[in-house]
Amino acid sequence: MSKFTAAAGVAVAAVALTTAACATTAPTTQTSGTASASAPADGSAPVTGGAAQVKVTLTNNGSDTCAADFTTAPAGPVTFTVENVSASGITEVELQNELKILGEKENLAPGLPASSFTVTLDGGTYTLYCLGATPETQTFTVTGQAAASPTGSTATLLNAGAKDYATWVVGQSEELKTAVTNLKTAIDAGDLAKSKAAYVNARTFYEKIESDVEGFVMPGFKVGDNKGNLDYLIDMRASNLDEKVGWSGFHAIERDLWKTGTIGDGTKKYAADLETNVGKLVDVVKTLTFKPEDLANGAAALLEEVQSNKITGEEEEFSHTDLVDFAANVEGARQAFAYLQPGLEKIDAALMTEVVTQFDNVDAELAKLRDSSALGGYITWNDANRAKYRKTLSQAVLSLQQPMQKIAEKVATAQ
Repeated sequence: MSKFTAAAGVAVAAVALTTAACATTAPTTQTSGTASASAPADGSAPVTGGAAQVKVTLTNNGSDTCAADFTTAPAGPVTFTVENVSASGITEVELQNELKILGEKENLAPGLPASSFTVTLDGGTYTLYCLGATPETQTFTVTGQAAASPTGSTATLLNAGAKDYATWVVGQSEELKTAVTNLKTAIDAGDLAKSKAAYVNARTFYEKIESDVEGFVMPGFKVGDNKGNLDYLIDMRASNLDEKVGWSGFHAIERDLWKTGTIGDGTKKYAADLETNVGKLVDVVKTLTFKPEDLANGAAALLEEVQSNKITGEEEEFSHTDLVDFAANVEGARQAFAYLQPGLEKIDAALMTEVVTQFDNVDAELAKLRDSSALGGYITWNDANRAKYRKTLSQAVLSLQQPMQKIAEKVATAQ
């Protein structure tokens, strides 16, 4: 659930690091596994095993904070190792460049072992974003060879973006598969609290790519037969229950965990079926290709999902964690837009800037509804909170939808 505050087409603006909560530690000897290296004289992250090493530590000293021991690294592979010591309200750490998430770690509960991601970076300015920290962003600078600006015709840039987006969708589907396996493990163990947390975490990955994976019918089934519709089997809701097929997937599990508060044999079967069907979905996703207009239409569809199912409270009827799904839909739309950005800048830079501004406005409204003590990091989307905040959220999304719906035709007709 990302937040971007930079104008598109330029490097992310530097964020002052004078705040004590995100101050960097003095350059010292860094240890990674059994190898160690001293920090270079210029204060950049030390290189061990061919990759610069950066440790990101999440703590709570009166407020949740996020501190990187180095905020500069040489161009090339950079490994970010994230450890949550005591920050209960920080749910994820991302490295961003302009509108793209280059690497991330999610579900960062306090006390879990440190985990890492490695990305190869060109010279330039990036943003380290820690959702829920005070402050949430800090600048990360990479020195050395800068990446060449994208070249070629507008159509070439758009098609390249569509190809890269397909890779991102595959990555999200594989993360979904891992998260669903974790959910099944918690359910099989009969651990209600862990199952609820794993459920909320898994939902985000599906919601980011929902518009790309809807409507797949398995071989041997007719269109309209929900027994073979993967989206139904994975994401059916009470409002679209097919009595001939019955309950299935995420929301069948949600009903058991929150409405009845019990894990039975039926719950375990739902989890096993979900794991199987998500595995089938991953296989399908790996075969997908996208046209630039598919990205634009998919982003618009995700925003429509926000308006029709998340803001209304229909999606998470039992857990009332709809705002987690809301934020994931918005992130999915943002990523689709980001991969169109280089080409769209040539087509209509003003429209591109307007979309970025409206994404920021939606982020600002969502930020007001965060709750670090709640599953997923947002307030419960119950009747009272919907009555209080629904209109403002809906208007922010509508203001984003209006410019977004202009993009598909522009990119489809680009030369």
